[in-house]
Amino acid sequence: MLIEDYFQQIQILIESSQIVQLFNIEPEKRGMYEGFIRGKLEFEDNSLLHLREFVYVEISIDRKMYSYQYMSSENNLIFRYDNTEHHRKLNLTTFPHHKHDGSEDNVVKSNAPFLADVLKEIEKILVRSLC
Repeated sequence: MLIEDYFQQIQILIESSQIVQLFNIEPEKRGMYEGFIRGKLEFEDNSLLHLREFVYVEISIDRKMYSYQYMSSENNLIFRYDNTEHHRKLNLTTFPHHKHDGSEDNVVKSNAPFLADVLKEIEKILVRSLC
């Protein structure tokens, strides 16, 4: 797979999402197989997802760095998944992968989700808020 193929997959995923109202993504090719993508997705309740990925895709999709930060319309953190290695002391079994759930201080173990997984989680939150 080439990095352009990966960027196209992300674009298609976002465009086909039923919950994304507006979006802006900025792919940056850094070689045939690696690149950086950042973006902002807006949802019907004005909440936002900020995403960043540094990806190497020659054999499989290897996200060297990722962050998916979901914020309320009031700019409060709802959750953030990332793999920054700053929570070593917590001895999370999924280190360096973790989730900030509801606040910066509430750090829990987490597998490394893909954007599709994050969008499914946001969809569940949006459905609950409409009920």
